[in-house]
Amino acid sequence: MPDDRPRRSRRFHLQRDDDVTGASGTGGIAEGCLWPDGSANVHWSGEHRSNVFWPSIESAEAIHGHGGATRIVWDD
Repeated sequence: MPDDRPRRSRRFHLQRDDDVTGASGTGGIAEGCLWPDGSANVHWSGEHRSNVFWPSIESAEAIHGHGGATRIVWDD
């Protein structure tokens, strides 16, 4: 069975096209990294900074994607 996981970490950002919650605004709202083991973390900047670790990029997208209002954009 082939292993499709990345061999190196990959950077991404969350691009919000429609702020359905009114909390973050639109545009690039957070930065993240997909790790070779398939886990991901998302860094929120601003006054109340935080880092959130997810077991997969799909989990992060399920929470932050808001039904397509926010996209994962690969930076490298």
